Amino acid sequence: MRNIGDLMKKAQMVQSQMNILQAKMEKQEFEGVSGNGAVKIMMTGKGYPVKVSIDPEIVDKDDVETLEDLVLLAVRDAREKADNTIASEMERIQSSLGLPAGFKLPF
Repeated sequence: MRNIGDLMKKAQMVQSQMNILQAKMEKQEFEGVSGNGAVKIMMTGKGYPVKVSIDPEIVDKDDVETLEDLVLLAVRDAREKADNTIASEMERIQSSLGLPAGFKLPF
């Protein structure tokens, strides 16, 4: 029974640390960039856009598709940065609790 008790304690600790991580990610901002910096998107770690910056030099009313693509790429870049940070933090949390790398938590 002791092993189940230890496992439950670890699960509670992981849940607590995940709650802290979620709160941190709501506030932390990530910048996505495309077009050599012509388009920049700032998003929170939860995926909420905060700021959009577009260099006026790249705006061409006859080529809106390129601008749309650059915005999408910048959004994806910001999301990828946030996802990588979350994955890294999760590995740190799991490692600190002695859980194996890649261990899938149920929550």
